[in-house]
Amino acid sequence: MSSLILKTLSNPYFVSMEKDAKTEAAKDNVNLTVAAGKEDGDTQTQISAIDNAISRGDKGILITENGNAVNTELAKARQAGLYVIALDTVPTPPSTVDITYGTDNEAAGKLIGQYAAAKLNGGKAVIAMLDLFNNQVVSVDIQRDHGFLEGMGISPGSTSLNGKEAKTGKYTGGKGDYVIACHQPTTGAIPGGKTAMENCLSANPNINVVYTINEPAADGAHQALQAAGKNKVMIVTIDGSCNYVNGLLKDGTIAADSAQYPGKMASIGVKTLASIARGGAKPTLPAGKDFINTGTALITANPVPGIDSQTPEKAASACWGS
Repeated sequence: MSSLILKTLSNPYFVSMEKDAKTEAAKDNVNLTVAAGKEDGDTQTQISAIDNAISRGDKGILITENGNAVNTELAKARQAGLYVIALDTVPTPPSTVDITYGTDNEAAGKLIGQYAAAKLNGGKAVIAMLDLFNNQVVSVDIQRDHGFLEGMGISPGSTSLNGKEAKTGKYTGGKGDYVIACHQPTTGAIPGGKTAMENCLSANPNINVVYTINEPAADGAHQALQAAGKNKVMIVTIDGSCNYVNGLLKDGTIAADSAQYPGKMASIGVKTLASIARGGAKPTLPAGKDFINTGTALITANPVPGIDSQTPEKAASACWGS
């Protein structure tokens, strides 16, 4: 027996994890119990699910943490002999769990940054940075933001905070000039993306490149740009969901997207628990890493020579959600 404990089942990202975990569990003859928080940030429900897994005598737990408040219960689970795997995001500290399977978010950011720089081809970049938060530090927010800047050839100026890069300078080794027009929070949602983009346009109406933390934020940014009559702005983002791969990415509204594979994370996690329960070797981390990378790929309907990418049609075979 094993448990899959998700942040919430209202988000297609985590629904995809549930679906692929159940499919793999059926193949591997694993009795899988699924639990989820009532909403993002609901740690109490997750704590109860961990306690239930310990009481049942489960062999392992797969979890997408809603917050550090679950760490004490995960420690109890490991002390009781359960093998604990984090999915999607490395906990703080990473040693909270036995292993993490997730996206290299910095690498995903670099892919869309490299694409944007290549597409600009030396033209001036007036950049809007639409992040997740501006009042708390979250690893995925930092990694994606910094990865994009690094892909553009711009130093983030900090290893732990957003918004510390030089606001003007040269991108891609002096190839072109850039201006950072704004950093705005979106909470990763369509309304937040729309409001953030409106604020950025008020600060600088000449924005021609928009980085967003995820696809819903990109969708909201597009709506604000459309309302302002700005039809030639390059939007780049990260996620790879079926909804956007087959929609705004396919028609070129979103210029480029870096895919992540939540179902793959979950299915590999179930395989790992099944193998360990039957006496198999425990996975080990790659040198210098605190997680095992489940991959990413650049998706665009308008490829640039010298930048590896997939078409939306090809990416649709591995997208998630509906």
